[in-house]
Amino acid sequence: MPDTLDDHNPTPEGKLVTRLITNDTNVNANGNIAAGWLVEHMDTAGAHIARQYANGRVTTVAMSSMVFLKPVAVGNTISFYAKCNEIGRSSIRICVEVWVCKGDEIDIKVTEGDFVFVAIDDEGRTRSINA
Repeated sequence: MPDTLDDHNPTPEGKLVTRLITNDTNVNANGNIAAGWLVEHMDTAGAHIARQYANGRVTTVAMSSMVFLKPVAVGNTISFYAKCNEIGRSSIRICVEVWVCKGDEIDIKVTEGDFVFVAIDDEGRTRSINA
């Protein structure tokens, strides 16, 4: 995972899952978009992709390697990209990237994180993905 904005690959990886325009209802004390709000939408984007690989319901079991590179301002258009990195017997690891576009400027990666989802049945019990 890159630790600077000077990443050698300045384009999003994965599938564009959703695009939103931020507003002032989800700001932190500094007036930027709250990290928790971003994480919520990242989890949703990751789950969307994980459900496709699991052919059904999934639940989040872990988040790791969350890196916030730049704050997100009110009024920014943000895009959530998700990519499957690993599939296990019942788990799926998804990397979610968030990119912001400010008017005519180029897109800038603002955060990314790894999410692990587990396939579940209708009773909420872990199930095999290939079953």
